[in-house]
Amino acid sequence: MLRQRKADMKTSKRPMELSLRLAMYMLKNKLTGKKRYPLVTMLEPLEMCNLACIGCGRIHEYKPVMDKMMPVEEALSAVEASGAPIVSIAGGEPTIHPKIDQIINELVQRKYFVYCCTNGILLERVLKKVPPSKYLSWVVHMDGMEERHDEAVAREGVYKKAKKAIETALEGGYRVCTNTTIFRGCDVDDLHTLFRTMTDMGVEGCMVSPGYDYIDAPDRDLFLTREESKKEFGKILDERSTKGMRLYNNPLYLDFLRGRREYQCTAYSNPTYTVMGWRKPCYPLADEHVTDVNELFEESLWDNYGVGKDPRCSGCMMHCGFESATVFHAISSPRDWVTLVKSGAIGKSGITAS
Repeated sequence: MLRQRKADMKTSKRPMELSLRLAMYMLKNKLTGKKRYPLVTMLEPLEMCNLACIGCGRIHEYKPVMDKMMPVEEALSAVEASGAPIVSIAGGEPTIHPKIDQIINELVQRKYFVYCCTNGILLERVLKKVPPSKYLSWVVHMDGMEERHDEAVAREGVYKKAKKAIETALEGGYRVCTNTTIFRGCDVDDLHTLFRTMTDMGVEGCMVSPGYDYIDAPDRDLFLTREESKKEFGKILDERSTKGMRLYNNPLYLDFLRGRREYQCTAYSNPTYTVMGWRKPCYPLADEHVTDVNELFEESLWDNYGVGKDPRCSGCMMHCGFESATVFHAISSPRDWVTLVKSGAIGKSGITAS
């Protein structure tokens, strides 16, 4: 019975159009001389969540506006103002938003590539209102197998619910990825079991990223330093152990996590729009909220942020800031560009946050 179920399960695939669209978009910007521009619009239509994960800073940071829901037209206008071809919908838990189906369906109709991040609890309910499309991928957060995942989200039964939602989505023909945040004290063997399980189920790929040391997170001892991250990812991403596992991040970013490459943050490539406006300067840091997305691309702003510039950036290795850096760097490095093209990874540009 189980063997038949696995045989019937569909494997989701990233459409070639995504890589081609993003490559052409980047070439156009390069030819026009733009130095900073967005690759992914991070859209947070609400900050409310139905979980209280131990490593999350958002539900504490946005506590005063936790009940605020972004209107559909405001969400669409923010995406249009950014101009990026990819949209990552996060929060909070997006599936709580009463009109999330309208936001997703309209973005898909406009042919944006949409990645909707979710803990999976309400996903099956939303699937009834959002049809499958090559322009849509669900990104289900999975921090380990059952015991480890339920501990991370501080609620029993969430792993089983999320796993069932993934199975339902795959059977329904949806694209599905997973996203895993790595904290201090992670169980490498458990993570390998998770990635192997998700690969066998047929997900498009498993994304990984170290967590960011949010000042409002309830337990800041969870977060890895930069050197600790390199050490842990050296074990997590060991090629012998991960053979056959479907990892979604591009190979240059995975090398960065292992400590084999160094990049400067390009977090401006993932401008984040929330119920309070655009986070300035980036997804992890909000020293202020502004109404004009173009403020996030000003050269003078980035003289003050990044590794070696602001102490809050010292331990950050998140894909929303550094996976895009690998893509920007590859434009001027033929060897790295070939690596991305061969791996089919041009469209993997920090499309979610951890």
